[in-house]
Amino acid sequence: MNEALKSTMFTDGGDHKMVAHGRIGVLLLNLGTPDGTDYWSMRRYLKEFLSDERVIEEPRWKWWPILNLIILTVRPGRKGKDYATIWNNEKDESPIKTISRNQAIQLAERLKDQNGIIVDWAMRYANPTTESRILALKEQGCDRILLLPLYPQYAAATTATACDHAFRALMKMRWQPAVRAAPAYYDDPAYIDALARSMQQSLAKLDFEPEKIIATFHGMPEKYFAKGDPYHCQCQKTSRLLREKLGIAQERWLTTFQSRFGTDPWLQPYTDKTVESLAKSGTKKIALVAPGFSADCLETLEELDRENRHIFESNGGEKFAYLPALNDSPEGIDVIEAVARRELMGWI
Repeated sequence: MNEALKSTMFTDGGDHKMVAHGRIGVLLLNLGTPDGTDYWSMRRYLKEFLSDERVIEEPRWKWWPILNLIILTVRPGRKGKDYATIWNNEKDESPIKTISRNQAIQLAERLKDQNGIIVDWAMRYANPTTESRILALKEQGCDRILLLPLYPQYAAATTATACDHAFRALMKMRWQPAVRAAPAYYDDPAYIDALARSMQQSLAKLDFEPEKIIATFHGMPEKYFAKGDPYHCQCQKTSRLLREKLGIAQERWLTTFQSRFGTDPWLQPYTDKTVESLAKSGTKKIALVAPGFSADCLETLEELDRENRHIFESNGGEKFAYLPALNDSPEGIDVIEAVARRELMGWI
């Protein structure tokens, strides 16, 4: 252990054992991923995810039979096949895990000018677990930890549950580190600027000019919005600021919501229905971008780039493009670094 991180704590009653201290941890938090594409790996992941009361706000007596008797019987096999289409076979992991690791490595490099900072990453569901990484940071001498959920727009089903999970880990500790949780950054100039630069680079690579550009965000049930979740409003503001930054006319730009689940009405307009309608009405060239995703994953690579491409082309569309998320690009790390440095003020 580094000598600078050792401490003998003296009190009136005696002394304590050597304790590592004096470092600051930055923990990047993202949604999660199954450990494999097989049935049981998918089932474990889906069970943890869909058992979260922040994600499914239904009475347990109503939801548990549906989840355990129907969904967890049928859905793992189907979703496993979807994951297999985007799986990083070289590392035997999903893209979101590869990207999250790279984001942490690059952020650590960016923060090397600040002594005593350790950057790590964790998932809300599956591995690496949030609890295991908080313990690892504390063992390395981090007595202050910044939790940085990689969700630009706040939602109870994403940001809040990620922080809940971290707080549950802290509840088990006798000696807790001091903790901060970074707020949503949906209108942060660094985020909007990075999105615009990334989109401009992606659009420049296309062999066509889109007639329409769709900014698509993950959906949520309308009843969550009615209960006061700010997610919808923050998505709309991100979309507006991004369009204005790019100088794109309102008539070329649409904001939609994807990935609905169940029978309740979700935030609208729906992405897939919008794509279908555009194709049927004569639009031949479109591009989709997903500003709410800090890393490409199943919902972008499979649902947007594959499913929606098929919907568009099978209904008369000709040119379709999905513009990548910020991921571990220089622009993506610019955003994470800007948020981290701002929220670390007073600690560094």
